[in-house]
Amino acid sequence: MEIKTINKVSDILQTWGLTGNTLEVLRIASDVIIIILIASIADFIARKVLLQVFKKMAMRTKSTWDDVLLEKKVFNRIVHIIPALIIYYSIVLVLANPVYETALNLILIAIKIYLVIIIMLAIDSIINSFYTIYNSLEVSKTRPIKGYVQVVKIIVYAVTIIFIISVLRNKPPDKILAGLGAMAAVIMLVFKDTILGFVASIQLSANDMVRPGDWISMPSHGADGDVIDITLNTVKVQNWDKTISTIPTYALVSESFSNWRGMEESGGRRIKRHILIDMKTVKFCTAEMIEKFRKIQRLKEYIEKKEKELKEFNEKNRIDNSVTVNGRRMTNIGIFRAYLEEYLKHHPKIHKEMTMLVRQLQPTQNGIPIEIYVFSNDQAWVNYEAVQSDIFDHILAIIPEFELSVFQSPSGEDFKKLV
Repeated sequence: MEIKTINKVSDILQTWGLTGNTLEVLRIASDVIIIILIASIADFIARKVLLQVFKKMAMRTKSTWDDVLLEKKVFNRIVHIIPALIIYYSIVLVLANPVYETALNLILIAIKIYLVIIIMLAIDSIINSFYTIYNSLEVSKTRPIKGYVQVVKIIVYAVTIIFIISVLRNKPPDKILAGLGAMAAVIMLVFKDTILGFVASIQLSANDMVRPGDWISMPSHGADGDVIDITLNTVKVQNWDKTISTIPTYALVSESFSNWRGMEESGGRRIKRHILIDMKTVKFCTAEMIEKFRKIQRLKEYIEKKEKELKEFNEKNRIDNSVTVNGRRMTNIGIFRAYLEEYLKHHPKIHKEMTMLVRQLQPTQNGIPIEIYVFSNDQAWVNYEAVQSDIFDHILAIIPEFELSVFQSPSGEDFKKLV
């Protein structure tokens, strides 16, 4: 059809009295215009007809993957191949004369490069579509694949560059690859971070070390907040002050960091804090003190039980109660610990199914540490801090009721009083 069309155009030009170079130039120009028109019409039909057919088919189906392919413009890029192929096979007929061999080769090279780039863009859109579809699945929350997607894209881009070089040098791609073998060391050096990041991404995903949305702490990189993105080379963390810390992906494998996901999944957030009791205020309880403590609602049952236990022990061992150090007796600090245990057991914001402990640590020069080790059932940072503060506000306020005092280093006011 093309040959007939070209011959007809040439015949028409000859009837106009054109000959020689003028005829040849006009013939080629007219043929090129005809080819461009045919390619444009094919492109129009492909975009306005084929794409509309694809869209209608996608709307009729219940699946979402075809909608994603349309959204990522996979078909839009594929249809651009049609006019390029028409020009590629038609231009050979127009410039069949050996005189135009150089021009023909340049045009064919340009079309080949265009086709390679279009195919690469189409594959890139397909990869993006796959990534979007994967992210809509539940598994994507625990197994992010963004790093793998980036690696596949890098491979596609590298293959595209190799094919372009192959077209420009008119050599098979395998020979181009053989030549690149000598540059492997340079490539390894240039893409060192990418290679390390790829290996680290596999380890992070396989071992489920970190996921988007996890709260991680990594002081060495100034990170303490939620993971918002995991890529091939970096992990982005939005800190609590709303700054963004960027951590190399391989650093999460080679260095230590804390992931608070376990705490969030457990339903509780640990409170571990101690207060220092002045050792000079620790003493045995007198009868008056015991009667006073008995009136405290949380201690009544404990004191009655403890009194019975101590009485039985002392009578069994014939203890002389006239001497204070003989036998077993209640102390104000012991009753204070018992009160804290009961107080925390009945606190509405303390997780009842997790460890609950009030313990005495090793005495120091600053006093006796009484440590509270419990878990708040509210994990939100602001609420958690409020719960913790409320507990210790109460503890500090009721310490004098047990005739105890908190140790505090002397201040300027204390020295003034001494003077």
